[in-house]
Amino acid sequence: MNVYAIIETGSKQYRVQPGDTIDIELLDLAEGQDKVEFDRVLLVGDGETVKIGTPVVSGAKVVAKPMGELRGPKIDIIKYKRRKGYRLKRGHRQDLLRVQIDQIVAP
Repeated sequence: MNVYAIIETGSKQYRVQPGDTIDIELLDLAEGQDKVEFDRVLLVGDGETVKIGTPVVSGAKVVAKPMGELRGPKIDIIKYKRRKGYRLKRGHRQDLLRVQIDQIVAP
């Protein structure tokens, strides 16, 4: 039985199943917090049946364990206007949180 879910966090959607490791936008965790619960579950499936939420599946949640913080790849932002002598270069690195999916609780 291969249970999977689609969750929403940080305005992004992720397809997850137990044992997966994903990088999400950094969350404010309390000191010593050892689990993260995602309650915005949009879809839960187990290979035979699929429950689709409107917009979320009521009673469903995904429990994950935080593995640590990291920084994403650098993105270069370059602005340029020809013949005007205007050049601007900026960069951005997103702060991420790596989590490992432990279980999917479906109603």
